[in-house]
Amino acid sequence: MHVLLLKEPREGGSGPDPYIKELASRGHKATLIPVLSFTFVSLNTLSDKLFQPEQHGGLIFTSPRAVEAVKMCLEDDERTEQWNMDIKDKWNAKSIYVVGKATAALVENLGLVPLGEDTGTADVLSRLILEREGANILPLLFPCGSIKREVLPTALRENGVPLDTLMVYQTAPHPDLEKNLKNHFTEQGVPDSIAFFSPSGVRFCLETVRRLSGEQLMQIKFAAIGPTTAEAMTAEGLSVSCSADKPTAEHLAAGIAKALQ
Repeated sequence: MHVLLLKEPREGGSGPDPYIKELASRGHKATLIPVLSFTFVSLNTLSDKLFQPEQHGGLIFTSPRAVEAVKMCLEDDERTEQWNMDIKDKWNAKSIYVVGKATAALVENLGLVPLGEDTGTADVLSRLILEREGANILPLLFPCGSIKREVLPTALRENGVPLDTLMVYQTAPHPDLEKNLKNHFTEQGVPDSIAFFSPSGVRFCLETVRRLSGEQLMQIKFAAIGPTTAEAMTAEGLSVSCSADKPTAEHLAAGIAKALQ
């Protein structure tokens, strides 16, 4: 069976995408089409905050892109040296909160020790933070994107945990998205299953997918990487055949394979 993955290629990864690999091991051919493009902003401000860890109570990362922004602040040799010498250790003395394994792996590459990689959503992560932090801490630094859900900031605010939110990237549709989708449907036909990986992915792709699928739309098994994406799909009137129990290649592939039986 033929599965279309509407997602970005793996961050800095060489070799096949883990989702393509997992689906292949279950006998399904998968194709990946990148959905989003990102522009980084406010990196000078982020850099200033990163190099003054004493002003914050910890860090929160809910996306690989936010970690990438931090990495960009360390591209200068002098900054890297300073980071490795003592700044990194000062942050590690505090809590570094993350959502998901992909983000955790990138955080570890920076020499930081992540907490909460098994929390699959911002909602679950906010509960972990509230268990560990009180209102009397310094603000937690939260670099994020222009399209962020308010679940985590709201939960922390309502419980008096201070948060320093800084938008470090803006999200837009990938410039070749429509063209790539059109070519894919023309060459491969309508996929047996389509997987969405973010609410913005649903928003940017769905109209084109509907138009290209025509009457066959009802036969497609739609999959979601997690509950937030599934909600966005349902809100658009899509029937969600499976939502991954955890946001990993293994869990999603298992769900898709079951839906396609």
